[in-house]
Amino acid sequence: MKYFYIVTNRFKDPDGVNTRKIAHFLRSKGAECVCQIEQEQAFNKTGSYSDVRLVPDNTECVIVLGGDGTLIQASRELSEKDIPFIGVNIGTLGYLTDTDMSSFEETLESLLRDDYEIDRRMMLDGCIYRGEERIFSDVALNDVVINRNGALRIIDFDIYVNGEYLNTYSADGVIVSTATGSTAYSLSAGGPIIQPTARLIMVTPICPHSLNQRSIIFAADDEIMIEMKDNKSSSGRMTGSLKNDSARVATFDGESFCEVVTGDRIVITQSERISRFVKTSRISFLERIRNKM
Repeated sequence: MKYFYIVTNRFKDPDGVNTRKIAHFLRSKGAECVCQIEQEQAFNKTGSYSDVRLVPDNTECVIVLGGDGTLIQASRELSEKDIPFIGVNIGTLGYLTDTDMSSFEETLESLLRDDYEIDRRMMLDGCIYRGEERIFSDVALNDVVINRNGALRIIDFDIYVNGEYLNTYSADGVIVSTATGSTAYSLSAGGPIIQPTARLIMVTPICPHSLNQRSIIFAADDEIMIEMKDNKSSSGRMTGSLKNDSARVATFDGESFCEVVTGDRIVITQSERISRFVKTSRISFLERIRNKM
């Protein structure tokens, strides 16, 4: 690899000190490196950590400085480029990142001499339908979450798999996740940890009001459809200006979202896009999980 692009979480590297260290190291080795924070300063851009329009076409690897959240956001926003990512952890958890500032030089040396592997991570497409009209669509690396938005009350929904009815839930919500997302919100909701390169779709209810609190794992090629039902359990108990049908939301990787109402259908399938993560670390997935426990 010779051509790199750096995406930085400005809240975790506000002065760009770590970004400049990495850029200086790469340039000292004869590589070419573009930093998005430099472009943002030049064009006075703000907002997302990454902007697909600013990534040079010859980029061979995107280096992401931050934590897992920054890496997930960058992989979503730049997924159409089909460029591999490597995460440098300056955040907290770092399940997905490959290195940190104490060992980044060794990691980048591996990239420069093409000594690395590529992990291919499945992504999800989610489309929201209101009647026959598609009102929203997006892609997710971790998960698509449907939950309440506002008043503390349960929501009601039906789940279908490949058109066949599975179950009706009354719960705080539901998480539809990839294997990569198994160590995110789904884990907090009681879901299992799954080898991140596995191809599957996992459905995890959030605090269901029933004895069935288990995650269910489906094949990657299955279609999951969630139909929003009338919230009978909360009918007549609404106060203030909040309406019954305005208190539910579908969220993609915790970033983009769309409010949903009774009758809306959220259809979730395997995406044609994938996220490719560069792996240079010799630490296995099991060792990484063991160290985080």
